[in-house]
Amino acid sequence: MFRYPLGMLPITKAENKCITVAFKQDGSDLKKILKWGQQYPYAFPIWFGPFVCFLNIHHPDYVKTILTSTEPKDDMIYTFAKPWIGDGLLVSEGQKWFRHRKLLTPGFHYAVLKPYVNLMSDSVKTMLDKWESYAKTNESFELFNHVSLMTLDSIMKCAFSYNSNCQTESPHGFRQRKACKVAHSHTGEVIRKRKEALKDENELDRVQGRRNVDFLDILLLARDENKQGLSDEDIQAEVDTFMFEGHDTTASAISFILYSLACHPEYQKMCRDEVLQALDGKHTMEWEDLSKIPYTTMFIKESLRLYPPVPGMSRITTKTITFFDGRTLPAGSRIGTSVYPLHRNATVWENPEVFDPLRFLPENVSKRSPHAFVPFSAGPRNCIGQNFAMNELKVSTALTLQRYHLIEDPTQTPQIIPRLVLRSLNGIHIKIKPVDP
Repeated sequence: MFRYPLGMLPITKAENKCITVAFKQDGSDLKKILKWGQQYPYAFPIWFGPFVCFLNIHHPDYVKTILTSTEPKDDMIYTFAKPWIGDGLLVSEGQKWFRHRKLLTPGFHYAVLKPYVNLMSDSVKTMLDKWESYAKTNESFELFNHVSLMTLDSIMKCAFSYNSNCQTESPHGFRQRKACKVAHSHTGEVIRKRKEALKDENELDRVQGRRNVDFLDILLLARDENKQGLSDEDIQAEVDTFMFEGHDTTASAISFILYSLACHPEYQKMCRDEVLQALDGKHTMEWEDLSKIPYTTMFIKESLRLYPPVPGMSRITTKTITFFDGRTLPAGSRIGTSVYPLHRNATVWENPEVFDPLRFLPENVSKRSPHAFVPFSAGPRNCIGQNFAMNELKVSTALTLQRYHLIEDPTQTPQIIPRLVLRSLNGIHIKIKPVDP
């Protein structure tokens, strides 16, 4: 869990003074960050105790300099994750990262992603079936735990061709985190059995000719130019990384998308009309349907702008960095790309607090820096699974809209807190009612 241990010291240039403010994790922290972002539209320092300082950047021109570089992830921030996910793509560096990224890239080719859409649809439909009781009672309910179990179910199917039944077999009140731990405990056995099954295979094409390949097939059969594959330890690390990045972050994104739909009924209707026309009576989503919902896709992106699932990223410089305006940072500096205030920077976004899907019309996108909107990061270390994630966001949104009207619960406004993955302190609550047949 990512927390800001002590505080932030915004420096007032004219007075050369510092203001120390502790982060409370009470739902007010991001408001403070936005306030300082308005005061310092390019960057401001964050202090972790009295000795460790981060330059917190939140302007596209500054962000571009960092995200297009090959500077490594900051070890102080990401080391905590290694005992759980190993030294996978999220935290690895240098030649190891470069080799793994190259070996894993085929796993996210459209030919591999295409059959996943049906698997995602099945997982979403299971979740929506469970929601029928809420639709009958008009009872407000918390989204994130439901969505998190659904994304865990989906990632297990897509990554391992493994049906975990975690959505239906978890007893009432069984926390999604416990289900996630159970799933992680099974990955080692799943890997061992699949490796045994593939021991006589050395070509991915041969496997693909008989059945749909999954992420684990890609890992086990990947070979570099020297015909060397990944070690068992590396495979375990990449599997765990994929589960983490494709589960928690996606659950956060979907939960806030559904919440945004509930808060904006006029946009919800436009999205639903588009979805119903695209699906044309079908109750599942197919690959070809993903491109038929452009307005809904713009809505999804606007939700990702206001509620980025990863609110910040961190690097550490290995050499002097020069920004577009000539300012420099020495080697050894820690730099935080603060996505949340970047996406609400008033020098970039007109009326940044207003929810407006039309910001993502092609003609409007072309007027902005590509580094103004980075929910999946950017540059060489961008999210390798961003197409997988966007597909799941579209499937989840479309099938939910087809089946339910989403209604805001004004008594339960999310208290958003800055952790490694964007969360709400009090959960994310909505009401639903069935869509008339």
